[in-house]
Amino acid sequence: MTSRDMTLRAWAEMGLLALIWGASFLSIRVALDELPFVTLVAWRVAPAALVLWALVLIRGLSLPRTPRVWAALLVMGLLNNVIPFSLMAWGQQFIETGLTAILNAGTAIFGVAAAAIFLADERLTPRRTIGVALGFLGVATAIGLRELLALDLRSLAQLAVVGGTVSYALAGVWARKQLAGLAPQVQAAGMLTGSTLVMVPAALLIDGPALPALPATWAAIGYVSIVATALAYLLYFRVLAMAGSGNLMLVTLLVAPVAILLGAGLRGETLAPSVYAGFALLALGLAVLDGRILHRLRGRATPGP
Repeated sequence: MTSRDMTLRAWAEMGLLALIWGASFLSIRVALDELPFVTLVAWRVAPAALVLWALVLIRGLSLPRTPRVWAALLVMGLLNNVIPFSLMAWGQQFIETGLTAILNAGTAIFGVAAAAIFLADERLTPRRTIGVALGFLGVATAIGLRELLALDLRSLAQLAVVGGTVSYALAGVWARKQLAGLAPQVQAAGMLTGSTLVMVPAALLIDGPALPALPATWAAIGYVSIVATALAYLLYFRVLAMAGSGNLMLVTLLVAPVAILLGAGLRGETLAPSVYAGFALLALGLAVLDGRILHRLRGRATPGP
């Protein structure tokens, strides 16, 4: 992970990204009131792919020329879209919007763990080990031991969301190993195309043709597909270039409060105290992984000359 000094513009764009992704959880929940989750995911990826390909063509970016790269993009689509979008959409039918976002914050924790397992230059240091352990404890606390032992729909829904975060983590490793050097816009368009080729036939086979009837559903689909997927990917890569991956981890912490407030204000959702305790542990784990707070505390503790 790399961190850089944050400019005001980087903070502003990272805050905008957090708002966009935080609101996406509410949009998904609204769309799920009418659409089956498989169909919703198909509606999410297909329009987003079209928007990104239009941008790629307008900018004249080079396209992949080998079957190996296209196959890698298909796998990336499975890991970064098909699996996590489907698991999280299914899970969100049975749990609160805010809880989904809090569990989603574990993506950074699982990303560090996956990188340590599969990438030779990302081994766990003692500090990273502590951060990952705190993150895992935070996820477990947010779910709750009683929920884990119950194995009812609610607990399975939470585990499905966690499974989505693990898939996101594996996608990060896959992208680094297989897609290095490919323009970010082409990566995003390619993986969403692969996702579309999987999800549209799946939706037709499982759910049959399904057109939304409610204006609120159309608005939710438009937001989650065009804004929270296509445009958010472009903003994500802008912030990554400006701020580095270490700073970008903070987005997962900023997303959750947005989703919690929207879920409470617009759908009347409430979360148990243990969920907030789990989020606090997750935040602490991410702070330890980032290391800058510890570095500053160590600097203050060191006596001057």
